[in-house]
Amino acid sequence: MCLIVAVRYLAVSGLFAWSSRVVRPDVYAPKDPKKAVRLAKQIRREIGWSLLAAIIYGLPAGLAAHLWATRGWTRIYADVSDYPLWWLPVSLFLYLAIHDSWFYWTHRAMHHWPWLFRKAHAVHHESRPPTAWAAMAFHPWEAVSAAWLIPALTFLIPIHIVPLALVLTIMTFFGVTNHMGWEIFPKRWVDGWFGRHVISASHHHVHHERYLSNYGLYFRFWDKLCGTDKGLSDELIRAKAKREPQLQ
Repeated sequence: MCLIVAVRYLAVSGLFAWSSRVVRPDVYAPKDPKKAVRLAKQIRREIGWSLLAAIIYGLPAGLAAHLWATRGWTRIYADVSDYPLWWLPVSLFLYLAIHDSWFYWTHRAMHHWPWLFRKAHAVHHESRPPTAWAAMAFHPWEAVSAAWLIPALTFLIPIHIVPLALVLTIMTFFGVTNHMGWEIFPKRWVDGWFGRHVISASHHHVHHERYLSNYGLYFRFWDKLCGTDKGLSDELIRAKAKREPQLQ
């Protein structure tokens, strides 16, 4: 399972990094030699920390998968008739909402407790700005704080294997795209209902600019409720507005 998590990270982050290099060479292939060298060093560091985190994430995931396959101890089910059909989307949303809540409060704690920031979260913020490779660039202590959550939920909340796969896919997608350094979603989405409720690179980029704001992973709910939502990155929005007419 550790290998699966590592390969998934390399494949998804690699794909988005490659596409970013094509679409936004100004961000991922700077012409300034000093910037290029600094970016290459940053990416190597991001990949190193991410592969270490992949091992940590893979251990509880592998244990849960083993106990499901050999003992049936989890509440993962394969027969869609075991629960009502309406439970499929409800379980998907529950997993995402719980994960988002845990991420918000632990993430906020790591910023508001200086010793915790220094010991764990500072590694993630060494990337300025982050790239698609930074999705899992966590210190082991930070990885440990999050790696157990989804596997633990499989012992508590019933979920079909398809919604569970979607949870993992969404988790990977948002982890990568939130750190792209440019906005992947259309401007009309970011300006509309989607952008007011769902986190994108334009929202998370502000966190990497100002630190003490925009802590969420999937949704802006907790940030808005707790007054930590500082809006979207003017830099990314302006860059998106300039490029979109060229792409139409």
